[in-house]
Amino acid sequence: MLDHSSNSPFELPSDPLSEMLRGLRLDGVEYGRCRPASPWATAFPAQEAARFHFIQSGSAVLRLQGQSDWLQLKAGDAVLVPRGDAHVVAEYPDVPPVPFERYGRTKICSGVYDVKCQERPGETQIFNGSLRFNLDRLHPLLQMMPDVMTTTDLARSEPTIPHLLDAMAREVDMDRVGAGGILARLADVLMATMIRTWVEHGCGETNGWIAAVRSPDVGRVLAAIHLEPERDWSVAELARQMGASRSGFAERFAKVVGETPARYVARVRMHQARLWLKEGTRVSVIADRLGYDAEASFSRAFKRIIGAPPSHFRSRTDEFVPVAELMAAE
Repeated sequence: MLDHSSNSPFELPSDPLSEMLRGLRLDGVEYGRCRPASPWATAFPAQEAARFHFIQSGSAVLRLQGQSDWLQLKAGDAVLVPRGDAHVVAEYPDVPPVPFERYGRTKICSGVYDVKCQERPGETQIFNGSLRFNLDRLHPLLQMMPDVMTTTDLARSEPTIPHLLDAMAREVDMDRVGAGGILARLADVLMATMIRTWVEHGCGETNGWIAAVRSPDVGRVLAAIHLEPERDWSVAELARQMGASRSGFAERFAKVVGETPARYVARVRMHQARLWLKEGTRVSVIADRLGYDAEASFSRAFKRIIGAPPSHFRSRTDEFVPVAELMAAE
């Protein structure tokens, strides 16, 4: 357990990426393999869970809903859609897509399926995953990530990736006892490795999540916030984590992350409250945990940050709530 009680700015390990990946883990995975016949295209609906695709053989293109550009994918490429946004994966752009939910599925073991995407197998083989993080898609950490994370030429940039995927494929093919649990753990390592590879080899963005984890001083502060999301961090406390003055810290944080420390802390706290609401925790209990004097003051702050009152989530715990709907509720 990390101790944040002292004022030392060097309480956390020097690798903030490890700390942030420790806070971002998989709580569940549903894994499938598909061998589509040419021509093929699949439309994946928006969902709370993240999705990933690995092109084991053949090639494909991917396009997010509402965007015009297609991303080219070849054998050995993997792609992660961290917030589960709606998208199409196809052999080529002009193929009419079939909704993913129309495909039949044959259960291989717990959480693992063969996807009946076509009646005749083709040359392409794709592994698909539906990944539930312990954080919801509106959490600030996931919001800082790009819409799509890709890792091309995985064998060159991260030699462990092909071995992980081969191990996952073997677990599916052998159908051994405990294969579902092993696949979930392999997928957890795979996602962390993909995120790390993207950080190390992705484009050189000047702000946002990648800039934050590439900056040890800001990354250390983000790690502290995410390790204790219920704590009402002050700017002075966070500045001490960085080892900087309040003004210097605030300016540095805003430049790298893209928003003020107070705004970021407020979003982390309210998204933690949203998770508690989805678990069935009473509003009064959450208000007390977060240090509010009254339930009403917490509810006002929650609606200001999230865009909807706490009751909106208490009554819809099992239903996917689109981001656009939340924005409209503000």
